[in-house]
Parts: sequence; C-alpha cells; structure tokens
Amino acid sequence: MKWRKFTAVCFSAVLAAGLLAGCGNKGENGGAQSDSQSSASASQAGGSEEGTSEKPAASDTVYKIGVLQLIQHDALDLANKGFFEALDDLGIQYEEDQQNASGEQSNCQTIASGFVNDGVDLIFAIGTQAAQSSAAATEDIPIVLTAVTDPASSGLVESNEAPGKNVTGTSDMNPVTDQIALVKQLVPDAETVGILYNSAESNSEIQAELAEAACEAEGLTAERLTISSTNEIQTVVTSAVGKIDVLYAPTDNMIASAMATVAMVANENGLPTIVGEPGMVANGGLATYGIDYEALGYQAGEMAAQILTEGADPAEMPIGYQDSSQCVFQVNVDTAEALGIDISGLDAEQVHTTSNAE
Repeated sequence: MKWRKFTAVCFSAVLAAGLLAGCGNKGENGGAQSDSQSSASASQAGGSEEGTSEKPAASDTVYKIGVLQLIQHDALDLANKGFFEALDDLGIQYEEDQQNASGEQSNCQTIASGFVNDGVDLIFAIGTQAAQSSAAATEDIPIVLTAVTDPASSGLVESNEAPGKNVTGTSDMNPVTDQIALVKQLVPDAETVGILYNSAESNSEIQAELAEAACEAEGLTAERLTISSTNEIQTVVTSAVGKIDVLYAPTDNMIASAMATVAMVANENGLPTIVGEPGMVANGGLATYGIDYEALGYQAGEMAAQILTEGADPAEMPIGYQDSSQCVFQVNVDTAEALGIDISGLDAEQVHTTSNAE
C-alpha cells in the first residue's frame, strides 16, 4: 500500500508499550460559503511501482464525485488532498465537485441533497456532520467518509466491522492515551488537565471520555471545558487560567478551525496545550502524537477506487484505521520556547519539530 508524502515518526520508548492502543485502535467557510469547483482529472494508468497498490486497467469512464467537507482546517484539508492523490495514483478519471459547509449542519444538508439531485457516482464526506447529512440524503449512492472518530457511535454504520449500509471509509480515532502521556513527559509537574472541546460534537465527547480515563491512569485530575461556538473559546480558556496546568484539545473540528485563538490565549498565559493532530501544533499548540491525515485520506481514496472500478460494496467494507507506525510525534519549538519548556532531551530522530504557521 502506497502512502503519499507520509511522515512516520514513532514515539519514544516511554510510550512504546502504549502504541498498540494508539492509532490502530478501533474504538472530523458563514452561510453556504463554499469552495465550489469542478475539475477533471485524466490521470494515466501505468504500471505499479514496487511496494504500491496495483493499478486497475485504464478506463474511459469519468466518475462524478461530490466532496462535502465540514469545515476548512489543516487536518481536513490534508484528508481531502490525500483522497485525490490515491485516485490519481490508481489511474481513476473523475470530475470533482468540492463543497465546504463552513461548519454549519444546514449547509451540509443542502450540499448533500444537491449531490443526490446531480446524480453523483460517489460522495466523499469529510467530518462527522458531513457524513451524517450525506447518509440522511441517500441510501443508494456510495458514501466514503473520513475524519470520523467512531462511525458506529455516530449512527453512520451498523458496526465498524460490518457497515451494512452504503457508507464506509476511514476513522481518525486518536491515540488519546499516548497524547495524555505527553503531559507527564513535557510538563512533569502538571496535576490538572483541562479538556477543551465542542459539547455538540459526538466524536469529541468520545475523545473527552477517553482523555478522562487516561488522566486518571496517569494520576492527573481532568476538568472538562466545553464550548458551543468559536466565540466562546477566548472566554473559556481565559477562565481556566490558574485552575488547570495543561490544556488538552482533541481532534475537534471547531477547536481545530480556531486553534490560533486557543494558542494565543493559552500561550500568553503560560498554559501548555497538548493537541489532537499536527495541524493544531503548527497553529500554536505545544505538541501532539497524532495520525497523518493525508495518509488517512489516501486510504479512503483507495476504498473509493474499489467501489467505483471493482463494484465493491460499502456495506461489506470495514471501517479503516491508521496503523500506529504512521503516528507523528510533533512539537512546536516556538511554543516550547515561549513557555520555557526544555525539549532538548527529546530524541531528535523520533520528534518532528515545527514552528508557528505564518
């Protein structure tokens, strides 16, 4: 299986025992502002490279793919990119209709209905609400999702092992236990962790519960800090200063899209932030041990290719998960310096460092 632009950085021995419970465990622009575009790709199907997936025979069929992305932020953008990299590598010809719902459920519903009316061959749904709206709009058109933590708990499939419906795809279940372990490694004197997430996001709720359990196992106290809109972030984080020692933000789409605000408040108040994915680190978070979203999208693209060209049935395609070997341990050196956190003792071969996004 081929992974494009893939950064695989394994964690240090301190967390090696937890990797089996990490990424491989089964366990996400006002109004209808959209980044709508229609483009065609006529990638030539050549011979397969060593170590890559075998390419199907070239076909004159041009597939119509509707893309419904919940909101714009680094992780979801990378998943979107990886999906089409897979189709290009496999020689699939397609026309894509890119739509962004700006984080609004009503926009998701409108866009999904539009795809059904247009008779697309497949819907690529990025984020839980995007997938839920797509599934509600059609039981016939194949839907491939990604960046959904637990499709079964979100009512999208009968089970993650046997979807039983027209929906399949890839989960972004995070190695939450390993992320909480970073608290002890980077902020050893910490006692209380604030868990920041959108209370209306079911998959964020799942991660919050996992984070609470992980904190308890590490001897840490967990405090939930919930928001319902990005306008509440500054107030909620500011009110937590002095009450918590570390802020933890999972792969919550609302938090990720406003990570610059989270980081601004937290860093100005000397509050280290452990986050759910590398894009949030690039936007000011201190560190993460998270999955590669571009590779996750690529995996979903391979599944879509099987559906489109081989007649694979989504109902019989288990939800895919990313292997722990693809997790990335990433630290923001600018944030570490601003917070006075010494990262010189970290193994340079095991840590991917970044600076604040420009």
